[in-house]
Amino acid sequence: MRRRRTGILLFAAVPVVITAAAYFLAPTDSADSPAKPPVSAEQQARQDAKSRAEQERAEDDKLIASLPPGLSAPAAKELAQQIVASAENSTLNWRGAYGYIEDIGDGQGYTAGIIGFCSGTHDMLTLVENYTKAHPDNGLAKYLPALRKIDGTDSHEGLDPGFTAAWKAEAKVAAFRAAQDTERDRVYFNPAVRLAKLDGLGTLGQFVYYDAMVFHGPGTNATSFYGLRERALREANSPSEGGSEKAYLDVFLDVRKKAMREKKKDIDTTRIDTAQRRFLYDGNLKLATPLVWQVYGETYKVP
Repeated sequence: MRRRRTGILLFAAVPVVITAAAYFLAPTDSADSPAKPPVSAEQQARQDAKSRAEQERAEDDKLIASLPPGLSAPAAKELAQQIVASAENSTLNWRGAYGYIEDIGDGQGYTAGIIGFCSGTHDMLTLVENYTKAHPDNGLAKYLPALRKIDGTDSHEGLDPGFTAAWKAEAKVAAFRAAQDTERDRVYFNPAVRLAKLDGLGTLGQFVYYDAMVFHGPGTNATSFYGLRERALREANSPSEGGSEKAYLDVFLDVRKKAMREKKKDIDTTRIDTAQRRFLYDGNLKLATPLVWQVYGETYKVP
């Protein structure tokens, strides 16, 4: 804002007063006020990278807030849990799986709960640790040392014979069920849906990412979710890059199916072939109901 010329003499005198005050008030280099050490180039680079990341996240948050809720809408999220449960537990009643626990022989130890938390893949350990922080006297807390020891292996050492019974008993506690919901959303659902939206995918694409995150885990290697996405993006442009949504999802499902068979040659891939691929080829990019699909030869329907 420009100042009026009538006050020019008064404003001209102000800098003199300020300069004098600054001279007497300015800190001096002394033992009582040591100079701050200079910031190294490496430190500055880290600070700049952090600032850029924070700015990019803020921009992403703004973009996502402007988009339709998609899979995050309550009805769509409920549907997503049902479709996942049809593949994970052969049921649409996903809430009945809080107490589920068994070793399915996949090299990941015990698989349990609504999303298949595994004793060998760290997510079960994280779940029990976080739950124990809020509820120290729970029935699973005593197994934490064993869970830490066997993390990353398929061992049951320190868990048998009582761990499975303790899990089933704790699953009757509302707080533990809520803890499973929270961990599912934090590790699997929210990151998958967020990234799908940034990639320009609609509700079906968001589910495709979510199911892949559940099955393959949130890792960066070639057969984990983020690795699969990178492989798909090398073969096709996502919608946010100007590509066709249907074509990109078709490629992503191809990449995922290949990764499943890389880990186990004779694995059943019907959760892709006669479920997600069926929705895609029907042009149901909004994952609108009614839905009919098959997993492991069994037919499921949501009206």
